[in-house]
Amino acid sequence: MELHTLTIHEAARLLGTREISAAELTHAVLERIDAVEPLVDAYITVTKDAAKAAADAADRVIAKGEAGPLCGIPLAIKDLICTRDIKTTCASKMLENFHPPYDATVMEKLNAAGAVLVGKANMDEFAMGSSTENSGIKPTKNPWDLARVPGGSSGGSAACVAADMCLGSLGSDTGGSIRQPASHCGVVGIKPTYGRVSRFGLVAFASSLDQIGPLAKDVTDAAMLLNAISGYDPRDSTSVNQPVPDYAAGLTGDIKGLKIGIPKEYHTGEGIAEAVSSAIEKAMAVFKDAGAEFVEINLPHTDYAVAAYYVIAPAEASSNLARYDGVKYGLRDPQSRGLRDMYNNTRSKGFGAEVQRRFLLGTYALSAGYYDAYYKKASQVRTLIKQDFKNAFAACDLILAPVAPTPAFKFGENIDDPLRMYLSDVFTLSANLAGVPGLSVPCGFSKEGLPIGLQLMGNYFDEAAILNAAYFFEQQTDFHKQKAGLMP
Repeated sequence: MELHTLTIHEAARLLGTREISAAELTHAVLERIDAVEPLVDAYITVTKDAAKAAADAADRVIAKGEAGPLCGIPLAIKDLICTRDIKTTCASKMLENFHPPYDATVMEKLNAAGAVLVGKANMDEFAMGSSTENSGIKPTKNPWDLARVPGGSSGGSAACVAADMCLGSLGSDTGGSIRQPASHCGVVGIKPTYGRVSRFGLVAFASSLDQIGPLAKDVTDAAMLLNAISGYDPRDSTSVNQPVPDYAAGLTGDIKGLKIGIPKEYHTGEGIAEAVSSAIEKAMAVFKDAGAEFVEINLPHTDYAVAAYYVIAPAEASSNLARYDGVKYGLRDPQSRGLRDMYNNTRSKGFGAEVQRRFLLGTYALSAGYYDAYYKKASQVRTLIKQDFKNAFAACDLILAPVAPTPAFKFGENIDDPLRMYLSDVFTLSANLAGVPGLSVPCGFSKEGLPIGLQLMGNYFDEAAILNAAYFFEQQTDFHKQKAGLMP
């Protein structure tokens, strides 16, 4: 048995029965990283020494019989989640040597659970991108085909799970940045309801859209990770004080009487690859054969979602990232003469092209004379999109749709066409605008052998429903068990 191939729940059982130790498990994962990381480039920082120390501490807790389900489990964390005294770069030259003085709330929760941090995962710079080609450090490759992107912005978090370089990971999702790479890499990813998971210690991109969530090898693991990180946090003003169910315990696979909404706006139109359409249709048949009821629903403002998102998100980014000016922390251009010169030079050298592009979009949309025409109008469209989802969930329990219009694309294929790149999130970003939870679960493969994801979206704070439906689908299929043919 190769320990790095274990799921979290398999490893937790073996750790609990003392058949393996946390030190052995962590050693196996670190060895796997040594062998495969040069091919995939999923990590920005590998925390070997800290991981070994954490594994030894976990073994001591396990020996006392006090371990929870994540104790001793090696995990990766997207490199925009603050980790105390461990470099957190956001894949940007602006923060290439930044060591936070505190942990994000999700890290505090994972540390308290005894999880083992093995590294910080690569990403698009400041989470702005859909392919991880916009990383200011290096591009991450898709373990299923090293000539293709892993998706983004949580591309490193998805790739390291798919390549067995950790047992699970955390990413962030602003417009599809967990679900789209999960789809492209053949793993499970869930964006929780906005406010379900604390954003304290998450380096902000667009504060009204960002959410932290897990990426995992199967639905059970995703539920276990979501259990650990969910809950109210008074340090996050947008955190919602709602009871958190035991997601893992709720995985019954029973979908009797389930009403599934099928939005015609997500299943028709140009740009959807035949392989994606075919995989989604076959997935629908699995639910139908088990007695689920399909309901046709309308999300009529879907056509305006991309435009609204790419006004709101860049506007919030231009505000959030104004703090990177070379004064208090991060990069400072030493050649500057005067304050204005320092601002200009620091930001020009510290931020990549895509980040600068979004700054320009956002600052323009917020500028005098244009605010009402762009940002205010986009916010009004967002309200209409929220209402679309509320109306839909009056008629169904969850919504079924594709995650991405195509399987993973080749490096360079979309990088010079920003609009085409932005449209790769066309099926995911409405969930962020509305704040509802969404999940990607593997549902098939293209003729090239590339993974395809099925998206399930649920009502507010009903992550349990989409997790259980995805769990049912897993029990009927074996897509999640298939591994990338990546050999060291």
